[in-house]
Amino acid sequence: MAATRDFDLTKGSMAGHFRMLAIPAALGMLFTTLYNVVDVYFAGQIGTQAQAGLAIGFQAFFVLIAVAFGLSSAMSALVGNARGAKDDRSARRIAAQGLAFAFIATISLMIFALWFGPKAITLISEPGAYRDAALGYFYWLIAALPGFMLAFSANGILQAHGDSVTMQRGQMAAFFANIILNPLCIYGIPGLIDGFGFNGIALATILSQTGVMLWVLRAVMRLDIMKGVALRHIRLELATVKEITAQMLPTTTAMMVMFVSGFVLQYALKGFGEEAIAAYGIALRIEQILLLPVLGMTGALLPIAAQNYGAGDHARVREALWFCWKLGFVMTALAAPILWFGGGYAMRLFTQDAAVVPIGQSYLRVDGFLFPIYMMLFAINSFLQALKKPVYTLWISLYRQGFGVAFFIWLLVGMIGMDVWGVWLGIATAVSTGWIIALWITIRIAREKIGGLRG
Repeated sequence: MAATRDFDLTKGSMAGHFRMLAIPAALGMLFTTLYNVVDVYFAGQIGTQAQAGLAIGFQAFFVLIAVAFGLSSAMSALVGNARGAKDDRSARRIAAQGLAFAFIATISLMIFALWFGPKAITLISEPGAYRDAALGYFYWLIAALPGFMLAFSANGILQAHGDSVTMQRGQMAAFFANIILNPLCIYGIPGLIDGFGFNGIALATILSQTGVMLWVLRAVMRLDIMKGVALRHIRLELATVKEITAQMLPTTTAMMVMFVSGFVLQYALKGFGEEAIAAYGIALRIEQILLLPVLGMTGALLPIAAQNYGAGDHARVREALWFCWKLGFVMTALAAPILWFGGGYAMRLFTQDAAVVPIGQSYLRVDGFLFPIYMMLFAINSFLQALKKPVYTLWISLYRQGFGVAFFIWLLVGMIGMDVWGVWLGIATAVSTGWIIALWITIRIAREKIGGLRG
């Protein structure tokens, strides 16, 4: 039976398409973030060292699944372009071989992780209990890679068809499963099953994310374009591999730069103690919750713009970008005051450590001013991917999250001698100057590909 969530985004109300795609996507990301919040909460029940270990171990893991983000964007853009051009044969070829590509990439990453993880974690931590916790947690998480990689790749195919509900439902189920699995895996059942302690958090992730993967893959195989798919369709062809890689690699590299930037931040923060590392990990979760509506909306821009660009309707591509920006400014105007005035309260929901709360609160106050800039940057990334120009997202990321973060933190902390505020202001300076560069690139690419931002 074919899936019913298969929509033509080249016609109909722009607001309706954004609502249809963005709300389920935002809800899905909300439950993903709440999923992570559950992990932070249970790590906090063990102690501050466990929370610091969770933050560092997860940071190392996320560098690996940058490939999953790249594949998701590639599938959404390429399948979306093919769907917009009404070329179902190309859509089938890209979807089937994209999943095969994801499977091979997963096996390669699992092997690479055994070498990469210990080196990365050792670099950004000091010897002691929280480093040991991070290493153990990371090793367990390697087994969760298939769940993340294949689910993200399959979700890109669904998004290209206008379906963001399937992933949302999978993430909701994973959240509720995590609430049960975390205490069960950490503490076990007295007299029946021994718990795994802190590593039980990773085991819960393995089980729940594997379930999400199976759910999303099931939905993909029910799509009309996947009818009649046989083994010959998933045999990788050089031309298709090049097409997928060209679209995936810049996004993946940009994501890796972002995660490596997280290592730079962890490296800078370790000089201020494990409390600073724990505070940053908690504050990031709070930030992510408030960014969810923006992420859902800017993520919806990619399939909408991709289908319309594939259909050759440049005016509608422009309309989608401007609609996204206008709505985004409203969203960020509502979110920023919460960070400015409620950051301390939000921090205390996750920790009672008197040294951790004010550090996280200071980060959230700076972050509130950056929300509109983040929104525009996220939208620009989706826009460039839809126009098959993802390489520019890489250059933007290399400056903003690579050079910019490292340079400005070094300047403010290393040279001027500021405290943890120097780390936060270094981030703000990198983001702001990166936004200026990104806007200039967007104007230039829009002029070349769709006749300008204004037509």
